[in-house]
Amino acid sequence: MASGIRDKVAILGMGCTRFGERWNDSPEDLMVEAFQECIADAGIEKKQLQAAWLGTCFDEINVGKSALSASIALRLPNIAVTRVENFCASGTEAFRGAVYAVASGAYDIALAIGVEKLKDIGYGGLPEFSSAIGVGNSLWFPNLTAPGGFAMLATGYAAKYGLDIQEVKKAMAHISVKSHANGALNPKAHLRKPVTEEQVLMSPMIAFPLGLFDCCGVSDGSACAIVTTPEIARSLGKKDIVTVKALQLALSNGTEMSYDWDGAHFVTTTRASTAAYEEAGIKNPREEISMMEVHDCFSITELVTMEDLHISERGKAPADIMDGFYDRGGRVPCQVDGGLKCFGHPIGASGLRMLYEMYLQLQGRAGERQLGNPRYGLTHNLGGFPMMNVCSIGIVGRYEG
Repeated sequence: MASGIRDKVAILGMGCTRFGERWNDSPEDLMVEAFQECIADAGIEKKQLQAAWLGTCFDEINVGKSALSASIALRLPNIAVTRVENFCASGTEAFRGAVYAVASGAYDIALAIGVEKLKDIGYGGLPEFSSAIGVGNSLWFPNLTAPGGFAMLATGYAAKYGLDIQEVKKAMAHISVKSHANGALNPKAHLRKPVTEEQVLMSPMIAFPLGLFDCCGVSDGSACAIVTTPEIARSLGKKDIVTVKALQLALSNGTEMSYDWDGAHFVTTTRASTAAYEEAGIKNPREEISMMEVHDCFSITELVTMEDLHISERGKAPADIMDGFYDRGGRVPCQVDGGLKCFGHPIGASGLRMLYEMYLQLQGRAGERQLGNPRYGLTHNLGGFPMMNVCSIGIVGRYEG
């Protein structure tokens, strides 16, 4: 009977570029930058890598469909390299491939790397989605935009719980203020300026009720991880070993577009997080999770995710947010590195970037952002739209074997 992967795989090393407007750097340049930090952190030679997974989302503006780009750019030792894509969870999907390969015993040491170049498109948001959502052609949802799709989540949430939309907007503003304050402490973050609640609430409207500061920007960047078994990590002299406690993936099956869905939460996040807690042996996530990096593509996404992750009770996330429960000094700090909102969102790299922060925190290497003695870190990727999406949940922690 399947028992999951808890503590079967250790993170040997990680690397991450500075995210931002990297006009002079190609996707290959960014991969090399992240990889150099990662392999130095792992303390191994390139020839010890046995397989690799590359995560990217958009073919046309990145490295194309081929995994050869990573193999050639990194001068990998003629090993198997697989390119994967799963919307905004593409980076975590690469990590999942490497982790499962090691857990299965197929390889001893594997690489996961994610990259995306989005600033070169010359557009402030994501590329046009209607032809990229995997349903065949641009006649499906031809006028749907990311802000428009997620704005409906905010009004749906307010309607379900009988809240004035201004109450929801104030909680969303607190989320943005919190993330900007955290991003200001992160030298690799794209946006590093604190903002006030007034600035957020008075910002230009993008798609009601989402204002400018409720939306994450797009970035260029890369992040990567090298994974192995805890036994090999220990044999290489590693201490403070970080292991994978759980990895779970859930995809929409179309039911959210029917009458069964209330338009106020993510079915996939609810299911993936439940399975992840079971795999990790976590009984009370509100008490046991030490920190989180969630998919704050929009501030409302972060708000409803707190409930889908079973941290806040249904309808109670705004109160927890306003009480500072998710602030850097709160009970379960969220987006300690600035999140998608401020660290940035190069799609193929975002999932690995989240893991990078959890890894640094667990090893006590997060500098000014360092939290006190965290035990479990959770990452949450969401790709697509509220009514049709993919969700990936990862939980990492200190090795207790």
